[in-house]
Amino acid sequence: MKFRAAAATVATLPLALGLAACGNNDKPEAGRDWGKMPAATPTAATTAESLKQAPVVHLNTASFLPAMKKGMAGKNSVRTTLRMVAGGQTMTVTGVQTMNPVAMQLDMKGAAFDGRMKMILVKDIAYLSTSDLPAGKYVKVDPDSNDPMAATLGSMLDELDPTKTFDAFDAGLRRAQYIKTETLDGRKVDRYAVTVDVAAAMKAQGEKVVAGMPKSLVYTIWMGSADRLMYKVVFEMQGVSATMTASDWGKPVTIKAPAAKNIVRR
Repeated sequence: MKFRAAAATVATLPLALGLAACGNNDKPEAGRDWGKMPAATPTAATTAESLKQAPVVHLNTASFLPAMKKGMAGKNSVRTTLRMVAGGQTMTVTGVQTMNPVAMQLDMKGAAFDGRMKMILVKDIAYLSTSDLPAGKYVKVDPDSNDPMAATLGSMLDELDPTKTFDAFDAGLRRAQYIKTETLDGRKVDRYAVTVDVAAAMKAQGEKVVAGMPKSLVYTIWMGSADRLMYKVVFEMQGVSATMTASDWGKPVTIKAPAAKNIVRR
């Protein structure tokens, strides 16, 4: 049960990140006119004064995803903090992940995890450290095994597939509206309201709409004004409110499986 809660929570990360997992995919999307992206071409005549007077270009529905994708190109890692509130209970998930290959190291806290759970995901294998295990010990979950948790892990890995994440966001995007420019953690960011068609997004992932799901979902996204990286995402769905912050885009990280001596059987 705890692993199901962990898998369900982790599955929200790619949705919150939007294109984060696809930042290294440089293939253009065929059959869609994204419009021309604004580009700055320095010349000898360019001066600080002329740059200061250059008009500010905000993104729209056509340019939002290409700009985000361009900003995240080459940024293969990110640190995130996800805070979810559901039914009066708060869950927090902090960790680091890489997008290619997909790997995660997460620390989860909340009643859904019996207080606390740690998870390491490497090469499609999950390692769980739960409250009923000795400190520092993990159980191994292989999606191809007969372990009862294997099916849940397989579903979670499918949700984390970078290609499907991009397809879902792309297929479901209906509107990206600039709200305002502000400062977040000392950084100048632009706030956008991004509307996603839930049915279209789920269809792109090969999933059916679950009863009670909203017709559309609005993400509030804070994107760096200069680097177009995503630093904060807020959304609400089916009584669950979630806030995710992201930092350290592209910084070197190492995610390893636990040492063999720390892997135990239940």
